[in-house]
Amino acid sequence: MIDVRPFNTLGGADHGWLKARHHFSFANYRDPNRMEWGKLRVWNDDEIAPGTGFDPHPHRDMEIVTYVRRGAITHKDNLGNQGRTAAGDVQIMSAGSGIVHGEYNLEDEPTTLFQIWIQTDQRGAKPRWGAKTFPKDQREAGFEVLAGGRPGDEAKGALPLYANAAVLATTLKAGQTLVQPMAAGRAAYLVPATGAVTVNGVALHTRDGAAIRDESALEITAQEDAELVLVEVAAE
Repeated sequence: MIDVRPFNTLGGADHGWLKARHHFSFANYRDPNRMEWGKLRVWNDDEIAPGTGFDPHPHRDMEIVTYVRRGAITHKDNLGNQGRTAAGDVQIMSAGSGIVHGEYNLEDEPTTLFQIWIQTDQRGAKPRWGAKTFPKDQREAGFEVLAGGRPGDEAKGALPLYANAAVLATTLKAGQTLVQPMAAGRAAYLVPATGAVTVNGVALHTRDGAAIRDESALEITAQEDAELVLVEVAAE
């Protein structure tokens, strides 16, 4: 099953400093058919104006992954962590027993990013934050694990999660095809950050979402140069 969610059907809000589109119910956007997808709870497509950002606020018991598409985001939290994550890089925050953080665009251009929340498997865990550079030219025509808590993910260089889940990315040239296996009992959500692809013959355009389950494999063919982000989680 592949359920395409076109970008123009997503929820959203324009706060001036923040332009947000929501793949799942979030804040004032509510759709009972788009509450979550397996253990995936939030996928926000955000544009943050220069010199603005999210003032300090708390989280707990959630795995939060930020995939920066353009510009950079600067993080600071009450545990003493601070860092700048630029386009092509990824940051993770395991909120665990509780963390307070702020996220700011200190650049002179808009920052665009995907913010992804995955339900934790370890409630009350020790909070943590981390960031890493993942050069896009190293993930051509194959998914690279950026963050994960599945067996073997950390050994592959992924940022760690307290969840049996993974955030992956790839880049494809027009005409390229890759096949991504899907294990039984797993669900996936796929978004092209750029470009257009078909997934098992189903068309998917820039910033559309595809909610996927009960597929043994994904045959993905680029109709034009594409950058793809995939989250794989437990289906229930």
